[in-house]
Amino acid sequence: MTGQRGSSTPLVLAFTAIVLLLVAVVVDASAAYLARQRLNALADGAALQGADLGAQGADAYAGGLAAGDLAISRAEAESAVHAYLRDAGAATAHPGLRATVRVEGERLVVELTAPVDLPLHLPGAPTDPTVRAIGSAVVDPEAG
Repeated sequence: MTGQRGSSTPLVLAFTAIVLLLVAVVVDASAAYLARQRLNALADGAALQGADLGAQGADAYAGGLAAGDLAISRAEAESAVHAYLRDAGAATAHPGLRATVRVEGERLVVELTAPVDLPLHLPGAPTDPTVRAIGSAVVDPEAG
């Protein structure tokens, strides 16, 4: 054997740095995924509550039910969505939560956006990452 010289320390350090970077990416991606899943559940629940109460709101009781299909009252639906989010403690669980409510025919769409606090901060990663979830519900599933 000829005189081979050198140290394996730089190679071990490089591999350790790569493994630590991969672990950090997986931890942050998992945290963002879990935050999005919680937001999805909130958006779905809020959409169901909003469509239910928006179609059966005060205007339906004041004017009676028409012969045709129920229409979603945007004001009633938005009020129901915000009440659902308040009762679920969404603002506490997701500080900075923003909710958008849209009525598209017989469909109520709830879009939630919230900043996510990642456990590890990687260089080059967004400084203020957000997650977004969309939930929807229809008043008459057979029509849509």
